Amino acid sequence: MRTTVLGGGAWGTALASHAARAGLPVRIWIREPEVVAAVNAKRENPAYLPGVELPAGLRATERLDEALADAEAVLVVVPSQFCRAVYRQAGGLAPRDAVFVSATKGLEIDTLQRMTEVAAAEAPDRPLAVLSGPSFALEVARGLPTAVVVASVDLAVAEGVQRPLATRAFRVYSSEDVVGVELAGSLKNVIAIAAGIVDGLGYGHNIVAALITRGLAEITRLAVALGARPDTLAGLAGLGDLVLTCTGALSRNRTVGQRLGRGMTLAAASAGLHPEGVRTTLAACSLAEREGIEMPIARQMKAVLHEGKSPREALDELMLRSLKRE
Repeated sequence: MRTTVLGGGAWGTALASHAARAGLPVRIWIREPEVVAAVNAKRENPAYLPGVELPAGLRATERLDEALADAEAVLVVVPSQFCRAVYRQAGGLAPRDAVFVSATKGLEIDTLQRMTEVAAAEAPDRPLAVLSGPSFALEVARGLPTAVVVASVDLAVAEGVQRPLATRAFRVYSSEDVVGVELAGSLKNVIAIAAGIVDGLGYGHNIVAALITRGLAEITRLAVALGARPDTLAGLAGLGDLVLTCTGALSRNRTVGQRLGRGMTLAAASAGLHPEGVRTTLAACSLAEREGIEMPIARQMKAVLHEGKSPREALDELMLRSLKRE
C-alpha cells in the first residue's frame, strides 16, 4: 500500500515511521523546509520528535503534489482547523481511488463536523476511514506496542487499511462505527484537560478516577445521540484512549490542565503544546446543546478555558451538583 502522510507533527511523523517499518513505501508532506531537510538527511524530526531516529524508508517532501502522486492511502494528520483546506487541495491531487484516512482527533468549530464529514465535503466520492485509539506519538515512533482502531462505513475499506498497517508492535482492529470512533477520539481531550486540572490542584487519584468514569458517561451520551454504538465507547477508541489521555504523562491536554490547575494562564499553559481539547470543548458544548445532552464536565471546561472561571471553582461546582442516581 503506497502511503502518504499529510502532516509532519509528532503524530504524523510517528505514523509515517510506523508505516515505513511495516515495509510500506511512505512519503510524508511537511510544510517546513528545514524539517523536510532534517528528516531526509538526518533521519530525525527535530521540531516534533527530537532524538527519535526515523526509518530509512521514510521520505519527506514539502510539495503536496509530489507527496500524493500514486498514493493508495492518504493519512491526514493535521490540526482540525486546517483539515478543510488540506482535504480541498488533496482531493484535487490524489488518485481517485486513494483512501483518505483521518488521524486527526478534533471537531470543526464552525460547522461542528467530524473530520470525515469535512473530508466528504471537500474531497467527495472517495473511500474514507478514521484511525484512532490509545496511542502516544512518541511510543509509536519508538516502535512500542500499541493497539488502535480503523473505522469506515465500508468494512472492506477499513480492512484494506487495517491489514497493511498491522504489525507485531501495532495491532489494528477494524470497525464500521465511524461516528463513535471519531467522537470518542475528539471528546476525550476535553475530559483529559479536566483530569489534568484535578492533578494540578492536588486533589488526588480518587477524583481523577471519578472524572474518567463520568467523562466516559457524558461522551457516550452525546456520541450515541449522534449515531454511535455504545460498545465503541467502551472499547479502544473510547475508554482506552480516554484512560491514556487522562493519566499518561505524555498527554498534551492533561499537561495543559495540570498547568491551569497550578495557576498558569491558558496562553502560558498551552505554549508549545497546541492541545486540540481547548478548541474541541467549544464544539462539544455546542453539540450537546443542539442535541439536548447533559455534559457537565465539558460545560465546566468551557467556562474555565473560554469564560474566565477559575479551575478550583469549576471543580467545586461539579462536586456540588444536585445528587443523582448513577
